[in-house]
Amino acid sequence: MSPSAFLAVETGGTKIVWRIENSDGAVLDEGRFPSGKPEDVVQGLTAVVAGRGIAAFAIAGFGPLVVDPGSPDYGLMLATPKPGWTGFNLAKALAQHLDAPFAVDTDVNAAAVAEARLGAGRGARAVAYVTVGTGIGGGLYVEGRTLKGALHPEIGHLFVRRAAGDAQPGLCPFHGDCIEGMAAGPAVQARLQGRRLEDAPEVMGHVADYLGQLVASLVFAWAPDRIVFGGGVMSTPGVLAQVEAAARRSVANYGSAVIMGDGPYLAAASLENAGLEGAMLMARDLKA
Repeated sequence: MSPSAFLAVETGGTKIVWRIENSDGAVLDEGRFPSGKPEDVVQGLTAVVAGRGIAAFAIAGFGPLVVDPGSPDYGLMLATPKPGWTGFNLAKALAQHLDAPFAVDTDVNAAAVAEARLGAGRGARAVAYVTVGTGIGGGLYVEGRTLKGALHPEIGHLFVRRAAGDAQPGLCPFHGDCIEGMAAGPAVQARLQGRRLEDAPEVMGHVADYLGQLVASLVFAWAPDRIVFGGGVMSTPGVLAQVEAAARRSVANYGSAVIMGDGPYLAAASLENAGLEGAMLMARDLKA
């Protein structure tokens, strides 16, 4: 009997999430475990798929990593502060055990795939996904493909203009005042000093201003039909609407404003595990 199950894996800074489905889409097994040493991750994943008959698998990974399928280093993790992972290739290590084709992309590109095909981006031709949590990252899905160049997009490190009256130091250790340094979770928490974001309108105003500048940059550079936002910071009530208002101010009346239309342009992510869902779609596409 030929292999008929599919494995999806999402790697994160603290955990590995995985799911196995059969050819009909039924979940056979799923779980998570700490993302400690990469060798332990390989051992854990090979144990859960033992005897399953994996037809294909896909990894939605934290970066930076090589995502060019034509590269001999496809799937290789580049320099990362996570101990033991620099120079490790999880996909190729798994392939040695599973003897199955694989796909690798960033977690945010995989999330863009899932939200475009199954979630808040359905019906749009080009969908950008942006997550605002511990870091800020984004991916783009256009007509069946994610955006990849020599590497993958790193939109969290685009620079922004400081909002008037904002004296908070940027927290990115590399760039200071990039969008991640100004509006990712750690920067927001430093601004709040124990308060809740919904109870600090001046902080929400600054965060919305910076994320609005990011949206304007994506409108000018990528021209997506829709931008889907996920991540812990975006779960605060009212923040998405303020970001959209700030984005429209940043774009102003320039011609690209036509992309945003008259109604809501930004959407909240609708999938609980978009990265994992995207990895499963990537795995299935390998056998389509």
